[in-house]
Amino acid sequence: MPVLRHVFAALFLLVLVPACPARAQGDIVLGMSAAFSGPTRGLGIELYRGAQACFAEVNAAGGVHGRRIVIRALDDRYSPGPAIENTITFAEQGDVFALFGQVGTPTATRVLPLLRRYQGSDLYLLFPLTGAEPLRQPPYARWVFNLRASYAQEARGLVDNFVRQGRTRIAVLHQGDAYGRAGWDGVRKALARFDLTIVAEASHARDTGPEADMGPQVDILARGRPDAVVAVGSSEACAAFIRQARDAGLSVPVAVLSFAGAERLTELLAHAGAAAGRDYTADLALSQAVPSHDDPNLPAAAAYRRAADRFAPPPPPTLVGDGYRPLPYSLAAFEGYLGARLFVEALRHMGPDPHPRLLPEALRALAGQDLGMGEPVAFGPDSNQALTRVHFITVERGRLTPLHDFTRWRK
Repeated sequence: MPVLRHVFAALFLLVLVPACPARAQGDIVLGMSAAFSGPTRGLGIELYRGAQACFAEVNAAGGVHGRRIVIRALDDRYSPGPAIENTITFAEQGDVFALFGQVGTPTATRVLPLLRRYQGSDLYLLFPLTGAEPLRQPPYARWVFNLRASYAQEARGLVDNFVRQGRTRIAVLHQGDAYGRAGWDGVRKALARFDLTIVAEASHARDTGPEADMGPQVDILARGRPDAVVAVGSSEACAAFIRQARDAGLSVPVAVLSFAGAERLTELLAHAGAAAGRDYTADLALSQAVPSHDDPNLPAAAAYRRAADRFAPPPPPTLVGDGYRPLPYSLAAFEGYLGARLFVEALRHMGPDPHPRLLPEALRALAGQDLGMGEPVAFGPDSNQALTRVHFITVERGRLTPLHDFTRWRK
């Protein structure tokens, strides 16, 4: 019952404490509640580090209209209760310009009602690392600006590619929460366009670790005789499933949505493969919300790497001594960098006297611009989502590499 206690405490605060619309006139402060500990901490830490690389570069050049941008980070452990408490803390502090970089569907969706509660304070959530539909649909979409493509778009891209190769019997493994349901629903709707249905499905707990027994889930999906599996879970849970599925002889391609964290998933599978003397990364497809940071044709990727090399942002100060080893570059950090770039451009558009109420207009003014991604920003009157393309990667010789077509899996 700990989550319920957090929720009741949050609701109690909402009743007793009025919203505070004031903003400090010094630094531009972004409030970031994210998973900085626990099994998904890599996503939160790297997203933070990528954003910090951008802001450090901007601050070193004098800031935006002379004002520095800083992130105030709080750990929610990928748990809804702490995420609610952290969001209330940010809202009541009064100097937080906007919320930034919430990580995960179970947390982000639970703080959406707070955006409505604090609408008089012009509190917006910017660029959360989730592709869940509630952040893109009424009644809450007006207070959320997304960077990435949705999970529905990721699922559609995977399903379309598999169906083109004759792989129409698709099974789904999904986390037993809002994130898992979002991915499952995306696959279901994508298949329905071809008059197809999910042939088998199984779920697992949110905190499933890499050594968990996924034998029951493997058995359930195998009975459906799939020719592809879409996994909607964390890197730890997906690694446990893939390892045991391969050991059980389920050799069909496995596709994983972006939230799994490609680097961590690959690391876990490589470690398990080295111990077992086999390659668990074979026949793996990973959908991504951003392109590779190694793409030589993307100016934004080169800019991100330069900023990461120059400033090498550490994890949030509260994690000093935690033992986490930051990655030189990562997809989550690149996503954080891109979100930070968008925010910086919006601030510049607002002029020397920025205010949160100006954010929607400032962000939509970026529509059609290319921030070095090879894709125009898609903000508009009816869209608070900047990017719509889905990218794919796979593992070849132990390295993450772009996956431009799925013909290797033609039946």
